[in-house]
Formats: sequence, structure tokens, C-alpha cells
Amino acid sequence: MNFCSNCGARVEYKVPPGDTLPRYVCPACGTIHYQNPKLVVGCIPEWEDRVLLCRRAIEPRYGYWTLPAGFMENGETTFEAALRETMEEARARVELGPLYTVYNLPHVNQVYMMFRARLLDLDFRPGEESLEVKLFGEPEVPWNELAFRTIHATLRNYFADRGRGEFPLHVGTIEPPAKN
Repeated sequence: MNFCSNCGARVEYKVPPGDTLPRYVCPACGTIHYQNPKLVVGCIPEWEDRVLLCRRAIEPRYGYWTLPAGFMENGETTFEAALRETMEEARARVELGPLYTVYNLPHVNQVYMMFRARLLDLDFRPGEESLEVKLFGEPEVPWNELAFRTIHATLRNYFADRGRGEFPLHVGTIEPPAKN
């Protein structure tokens, strides 16, 4: 950040009085610009023994498969965001179940929250952000073509938990990929 979105003056990066972390501070109008992690919210749409995946029509990871999810909007609840993203990406109607995963990605300032969900019918199709949508059983999941490490971890846990008949809440941190 170079300029204050409130008055246009050049900002300084410093610890403001009464704070403990550096922030962008405007010396002209005194505005403190807080930057916080983004919430990515979605679901695992289930139909019998299969899950609905979307092939991405946008970057990042164009052409790779993912669960329907996206950035939460202001004024939304996490439930509303998951329902909206599922409709936008897969044109699918779901009944949301319990929260299933919470993954922290501090290296990109994101938190992923995924809910289990039951597809209400098989009337789904690609939305504007998807090239195709398809139901997959565990053996058919395109594991090497999944868009994000969070989705890979969510699906691995989901299929393992389904095999045990228990679905505990999974909370963890996804580290950045190792650099070669």
C-alpha cells in the first residue's frame, strides 16, 4: 500500500500507538489501514458415495478441479457464502451440514472453511467460474489435478472419515509448498 484510501496521502508502515503490529498509517489524516486474512468458504456436495467437483475456468489453477468455494463477501454468514459459492460455481442446490474443515494458510493470509453438504438433486451444471462439474467417487477423483492443497487435504480426510463412519472437525495449518 502506498497511498491512503481515505485522503490520498502517502502512508507510512509503522506500529501505531496502542498497537503491537506494524500497519499502514496515514500521517495526514491518521487513518490506520488494517489488513486481515480473507475467508474462503465452501462445501463438499455429497450424493450417495460421490462428491461434486468443479473444473476451474479462472486463474489461479485454471483447468484444475476443486470443491465449490470462494471468498466470503461482507454482510454474509459463512453458511450464506457456502450456499452462494456452490450455486455460482456448480449451479447446485445443497443442504448444508456441519463445518468439516478449517485450514489456516498464513503464507497467503487466508482461512479455508468447508462444510459438508447434501445435494438436493442432480440438476447441476457449470457456472461462469467452472468449465465443467462432475460427481466423483473416491477412485475417480483426479488427485493429481486438484487445484489446491486445502482441497486435497479436505478430500483425503473426507474419504478416510467416511470409511470410519465418523466426521470430526479437522483444523490445521497448510504450509507453503517446498521450494526446489
